Amino acid sequence: MTIDALHLLNTRHSVPSRQLGEPAPDAATLARMLEASLRVPDHGKLAPFRILTLRGDAKLTFGAKLAELVMAKNPDLPPSKQEKERHRYDFAPLVLVVVAHIHHDSKVPEFEQNLTAGCVAYNTLLAAQSLGFGAQWLTGWATYDRDVASLLRLADNEHVVGFIHIGTPTIDTPDRDRPALADHLSEWTP
Repeated sequence: MTIDALHLLNTRHSVPSRQLGEPAPDAATLARMLEASLRVPDHGKLAPFRILTLRGDAKLTFGAKLAELVMAKNPDLPPSKQEKERHRYDFAPLVLVVVAHIHHDSKVPEFEQNLTAGCVAYNTLLAAQSLGFGAQWLTGWATYDRDVASLLRLADNEHVVGFIHIGTPTIDTPDRDRPALADHLSEWTP
Protein backbone atom coordinates (compact mmCIF):
# COMPACT_ATOMS: atom_id res chain seq x y z
CA MET A 1 0.00 0.00 0.00
CA THR A 2 1.34 3.44 -0.86
CA ILE A 3 0.15 6.67 0.65
CA ASP A 4 -0.08 10.09 -1.00
CA ALA A 5 3.01 12.04 0.13
CA LEU A 6 1.15 15.02 1.65
CA HIS A 7 -1.31 12.72 3.36
CA LEU A 8 1.63 10.77 4.80
CA LEU A 9 3.26 13.96 6.11
CA ASN A 10 -0.03 15.24 7.52
CA THR A 11 -0.77 11.99 9.32
CA ARG A 12 2.76 11.09 10.42
CA HIS A 13 2.96 10.22 14.08
CA SER A 14 5.07 8.13 16.37
CA VAL A 15 3.80 4.92 17.88
CA PRO A 16 5.30 4.47 21.37
CA SER A 17 7.88 1.69 21.37
CA ARG A 18 5.96 -0.17 24.10
CA GLN A 19 3.02 -0.40 21.69
CA LEU A 20 4.98 -2.05 18.89
CA GLY A 21 4.93 -5.81 18.40
CA GLU A 22 5.48 -8.45 15.76
CA PRO A 23 5.78 -8.56 12.92
CA ALA A 24 8.68 -6.37 11.97
CA PRO A 25 9.40 -5.71 8.30
CA ASP A 26 10.76 -8.81 6.58
CA ALA A 27 14.17 -8.58 4.85
CA ALA A 28 12.79 -7.44 1.48
CA THR A 29 10.48 -4.85 3.05
CA LEU A 30 13.26 -3.56 5.30
CA ALA A 31 15.59 -3.19 2.31
CA ARG A 32 12.88 -1.31 0.41
CA MET A 33 12.26 0.92 3.42
CA LEU A 34 15.93 1.70 4.00
CA GLU A 35 16.66 2.35 0.33
CA ALA A 36 14.03 5.10 0.55
CA SER A 37 15.49 6.31 3.86
CA LEU A 38 18.85 7.01 2.23
CA ARG A 39 17.37 9.44 -0.31
CA VAL A 40 18.30 12.54 1.67
CA PRO A 41 19.86 15.94 1.01
CA ASP A 42 23.61 15.29 1.18
CA HIS A 43 25.90 18.25 0.52
CA GLY A 44 29.13 16.89 -0.93
CA LYS A 45 27.69 13.40 -1.48
CA LEU A 46 29.45 12.25 1.70
CA ALA A 47 26.82 9.77 2.89
CA PRO A 48 27.67 10.72 6.50
CA PHE A 49 25.55 8.00 8.05
CA ARG A 50 25.16 4.31 8.58
CA ILE A 51 22.49 2.09 10.11
CA LEU A 52 22.85 -0.79 12.57
CA THR A 53 20.08 -3.33 13.10
CA LEU A 54 19.15 -4.72 16.50
CA ARG A 55 16.75 -7.65 16.64
CA GLY A 56 16.14 -10.92 18.45
CA ASP A 57 18.55 -11.94 21.17
CA ALA A 58 21.09 -9.32 20.10
CA LYS A 59 18.51 -6.57 20.68
CA LEU A 60 17.65 -7.96 24.12
CA THR A 61 21.33 -8.30 25.05
CA PHE A 62 21.96 -4.73 23.95
CA GLY A 63 19.03 -3.54 26.08
CA ALA A 64 20.32 -5.46 29.11
CA LYS A 65 23.80 -3.96 28.68
CA LEU A 66 22.30 -0.46 28.46
CA ALA A 67 20.34 -1.07 31.64
CA GLU A 68 23.52 -2.21 33.42
CA LEU A 69 25.37 0.87 32.17
CA VAL A 70 22.75 3.40 33.25
CA MET A 71 22.41 1.81 36.70
CA ALA A 72 26.20 1.78 37.18
CA LYS A 73 26.33 5.46 36.22
CA ASN A 74 23.27 6.37 38.32
CA PRO A 75 23.19 4.15 41.43
CA ASP A 76 20.39 6.30 42.90
CA LEU A 77 18.10 5.81 39.91
CA PRO A 78 14.55 5.30 41.25
CA PRO A 79 13.20 1.74 40.95
CA SER A 80 10.54 2.79 38.43
CA LYS A 81 13.21 4.22 36.11
CA GLN A 82 15.39 1.13 36.61
CA GLU A 83 12.44 -1.01 35.53
CA LYS A 84 11.87 1.17 32.47
CA GLU A 85 15.55 0.86 31.48
CA ARG A 86 15.47 -2.93 31.96
CA HIS A 87 12.60 -3.32 29.50
CA ARG A 88 13.23 -0.51 26.99
CA TYR A 89 14.22 -2.97 24.22
CA ASP A 90 11.66 -5.70 25.00
CA PHE A 91 8.81 -4.49 22.80
CA ALA A 92 9.51 -3.42 19.22
CA PRO A 93 10.85 -6.40 17.25
CA LEU A 94 13.33 -4.23 15.34
CA VAL A 95 15.46 -1.31 16.42
CA LEU A 96 17.57 0.61 13.92
CA VAL A 97 20.48 2.64 15.23
CA VAL A 98 21.04 5.59 12.92
CA VAL A 99 24.66 6.68 13.20
CA ALA A 100 26.24 9.92 11.99
CA HIS A 101 29.59 9.19 10.34
CA ILE A 102 31.28 12.60 10.30
CA HIS A 103 33.90 13.36 7.64
CA HIS A 104 36.15 15.79 9.51
CA ASP A 105 38.37 16.29 6.44
CA SER A 106 35.45 17.59 4.37
CA LYS A 107 34.60 21.23 3.69
CA VAL A 108 30.98 20.33 4.48
CA PRO A 109 30.29 21.55 8.02
CA GLU A 110 29.71 18.90 10.68
CA PHE A 111 26.32 20.48 11.37
CA GLU A 112 25.19 19.75 7.80
CA GLN A 113 26.45 16.19 8.01
CA ASN A 114 24.42 15.70 11.20
CA LEU A 115 21.34 17.11 9.47
CA THR A 116 21.80 14.57 6.67
CA ALA A 117 22.00 11.71 9.17
CA GLY A 118 18.91 13.11 10.92
CA CYS A 119 17.07 13.10 7.59
CA VAL A 120 17.87 9.38 7.27
CA ALA A 121 16.22 8.81 10.65
CA TYR A 122 13.17 10.87 9.69
CA ASN A 123 12.83 9.22 6.29
CA THR A 124 12.90 5.88 8.09
CA LEU A 125 9.89 6.94 10.18
CA LEU A 126 8.04 7.98 7.03
CA ALA A 127 8.97 4.84 5.13
CA ALA A 128 7.89 2.60 8.02
CA GLN A 129 4.52 4.30 8.28
CA SER A 130 3.98 4.26 4.52
CA LEU A 131 4.43 0.48 4.57
CA GLY A 132 1.96 -0.01 7.41
CA PHE A 133 4.39 -0.24 10.34
CA GLY A 134 4.64 1.88 13.44
CA ALA A 135 7.88 3.53 14.50
CA GLN A 136 9.32 5.78 17.18
CA TRP A 137 12.61 7.69 17.07
CA LEU A 138 14.10 7.71 20.56
CA THR A 139 17.20 9.41 21.85
CA GLY A 140 17.77 9.73 25.60
CA TRP A 141 20.98 9.31 27.54
CA ALA A 142 22.25 6.38 25.42
CA THR A 143 22.40 8.54 22.29
CA TYR A 144 25.04 10.79 23.85
CA ASP A 145 27.01 8.28 25.93
CA ARG A 146 30.48 7.28 24.69
CA ASP A 147 30.29 3.95 26.55
CA VAL A 148 27.22 3.13 24.48
CA ALA A 149 29.09 4.24 21.36
CA SER A 150 31.87 1.85 22.36
CA LEU A 151 29.35 -0.95 22.92
CA LEU A 152 28.08 -0.33 19.37
CA ARG A 153 31.71 -0.27 18.15
CA LEU A 154 31.37 3.24 16.74
CA ALA A 155 34.49 4.99 15.50
CA ASP A 156 35.68 8.25 17.06
CA ASN A 157 34.08 10.20 14.21
CA GLU A 158 30.69 8.55 14.76
CA HIS A 159 27.80 9.10 17.13
CA VAL A 160 24.25 7.89 17.50
CA VAL A 161 21.54 10.07 15.97
CA GLY A 162 18.77 7.95 17.41
CA PHE A 163 17.27 4.56 18.02
CA ILE A 164 14.27 3.88 15.77
CA HIS A 165 11.95 1.23 17.18
CA ILE A 166 9.84 -0.42 14.46
CA GLY A 167 7.05 -2.97 14.53
CA THR A 168 3.34 -3.44 14.11
CA PRO A 169 1.19 -1.17 16.30
CA THR A 170 -0.64 -3.17 18.96
CA ILE A 171 -3.18 -0.36 19.56
CA ASP A 172 -4.45 2.68 17.68
CA THR A 173 -2.31 5.60 18.74
CA PRO A 174 -4.16 8.90 18.96
CA ASP A 175 -2.47 11.85 17.33
CA ARG A 176 -1.14 14.62 19.55
CA ASP A 177 -1.80 18.33 19.24
CA ARG A 178 0.33 19.85 16.51
CA PRO A 179 1.78 23.35 16.29
CA ALA A 180 -0.33 25.99 14.56
CA LEU A 181 1.34 27.23 11.38
CA ALA A 182 0.46 30.85 12.21
CA ASP A 183 2.55 30.60 15.40
CA HIS A 184 5.65 29.56 13.48
CA LEU A 185 5.53 31.43 10.19
CA SER A 186 6.54 35.01 9.56
CA GLU A 187 7.73 36.95 6.59
CA TRP A 188 11.09 38.66 6.71
CA THR A 189 11.21 42.19 5.41
CA PRO A 190 14.22 44.45 5.10
